[in-house]
Amino acid sequence: QVQLVESGGGSVQSGGSLKLSCVASGYTYTTYPMAWFRQAPGKEREGVAAIFSESTTNYADSVKGRFTISQDSARNTAYLQMNELKPEDTAMYYCAARSSKIGGPTLREDRYNYWGQGTQVTVSA
Repeated sequence: QVQLVESGGGSVQSGGSLKLSCVASGYTYTTYPMAWFRQAPGKEREGVAAIFSESTTNYADSVKGRFTISQDSARNTAYLQMNELKPEDTAMYYCAARSSKIGGPTLREDRYNYWGQGTQVTVSA
């Protein structure tokens, strides 16, 4: 059974940083794309960043230059380093994984079939 467990969320002031972690178990994690999504209250879930084979990445325009996604295959973990945080980054952040390599590090939510429970990120002005 595939399990994804996120951690690292919290409350920070605008301009601060947080690093999210996603520990995966139950599958050959390093061969499949993984991604981070977020959902703010009253809004649809959106793709933030995705990674494939530890090097190919894809970012939403709203986070480019501020967020960095990475993988550590030895620890079965994906990370999201978030710098220069803004109040509009406030959301529940979810880790996701795919069982297909087709399309690589896509930010399409419907391409991911494994999801974590989420970790809350709150950025105050």
